Amino acid sequence: MPPESATWTASIGQVVKRILLPVAVLFGVMVALGLLVTKVWAHDWPFTAEDAINRDFAAHRDGALNAVSEFFSLMGSTPVVVGITAAVAIGLRLKLHRWREPLLLCAAVSAQALVFLFTTLVIDRRRPAVPHLDDSPPTSSFPSGHTSAAVALYVGLAVVLAVLLKKTWAKRLAWLFVLVPVLVATARLYRGMHHPSDVTASFLNGLACVAIMVRSILDRAVRWARPVFTKSAVPA
Repeated sequence: MPPESATWTASIGQVVKRILLPVAVLFGVMVALGLLVTKVWAHDWPFTAEDAINRDFAAHRDGALNAVSEFFSLMGSTPVVVGITAAVAIGLRLKLHRWREPLLLCAAVSAQALVFLFTTLVIDRRRPAVPHLDDSPPTSSFPSGHTSAAVALYVGLAVVLAVLLKKTWAKRLAWLFVLVPVLVATARLYRGMHHPSDVTASFLNGLACVAIMVRSILDRAVRWARPVFTKSAVPA
């Protein structure tokens, strides 16, 4: 095999080992959790108390809370997450003149979306038995796509800013972004779109995807390409 081909193979091996394999394991974990929640533990505490939590949220709705919850629900919606991810990634690329930070955000958001989508194809769970304030997308209630997308984007952004910013107060301020997915998750519960275990599992999905991409992309010790060696000229 020529040296050039060996270099390409090494890079693909890194992608498989550091990204694809961990994401595949995460998918397996999410499916296992979904089966436990919907099949094995469905009639055990605390999962038997989930309906009461959803009913309590529904009983305390009012106009102001409806508007606030709608805003934060939108912060985790696909169009908003994709738009913010693209805008921030482009801004980071133009500012830093490198790809690591933009790729981290894009990869984390994309990975959680794939895990979420394929998990909903395996796990069939109905949404809470309360009035829904949003249209129900044609996916299972488990897990919450809004929540996992918000975790991947806003926690990923907090990590990137905490690394880039120099001043301690600015780093601490950046970590406030982690509050956004908490508010998104609460909004999804309030609006009757998910059970508590749905959003809890979504935090695992989003955080795991961020951790995988930080370890793989942001770590400068990771070398994605190997030196290309050319054949030396042989004296006649």
